[in-house]
Amino acid sequence: MAEQTHVLFVEDDDVIREATQLALERDGFAVTAMPDGLSGLEAFRADRPDIALLDVMVPGLDGVSLCRRIRDESTVPVIMLSARADSIDVVLGLEAGADDYVTKPFDGAVLVARIRAVLRRFGHASGGDARADDDRSAGTDGVLTFGELVVDTEGMEVRKAGDPVALTPTEMRLLLEFSSAPGTVLSRDKLLERVWDYGWGGDTRVVDVHVQRLRTKIGQDRIETVRGFGYKLKA
Repeated sequence: MAEQTHVLFVEDDDVIREATQLALERDGFAVTAMPDGLSGLEAFRADRPDIALLDVMVPGLDGVSLCRRIRDESTVPVIMLSARADSIDVVLGLEAGADDYVTKPFDGAVLVARIRAVLRRFGHASGGDARADDDRSAGTDGVLTFGELVVDTEGMEVRKAGDPVALTPTEMRLLLEFSSAPGTVLSRDKLLERVWDYGWGGDTRVVDVHVQRLRTKIGQDRIETVRGFGYKLKA
């Protein structure tokens, strides 16, 4: 029997917490459900789940702060739950290191689909085929070089000026998409489809925040914004 995926679910509303836990367990997930951020952090450290679902507005330690604490210790995928799609909390959660978000109230099937999409992304962080380019070098070992930035597409490692760069799997997947086609503009919708596995329209803020997070790690000028179209990696 395959090992169950372990979900940490932090939600202060008793009805939502219990109903969602039951729904996830029916879909084959093992769930640890906690009512506040502090107990959620303790459970994370004790159980080391495969994925964390964090409500933004939980007591004790809010969801954004909890996400930040988790990200300080781990690259485990994090999905934020927010009652308002237009809330600044969504952006704050993504900036804190969350990989995606779901707006409440949510359908159980939609939540399960998003969880599985994130888990697929983390289990299979791969980009497109490498293309030859005059301004970069690509060895047969899957190592791509863009100036001082070196991307090992097989070893899933990144170095800048010789120093290792720590990326989350989502950030790595995003960089692989850019590095597979340097100089080519990739639209936000295309990145949502390829990186986040969205088969439907998604919130482009997810892309924008992750691009900004990636820029802070590999260089602000390495990824160029092409207004009205998307982003491209400078070759």
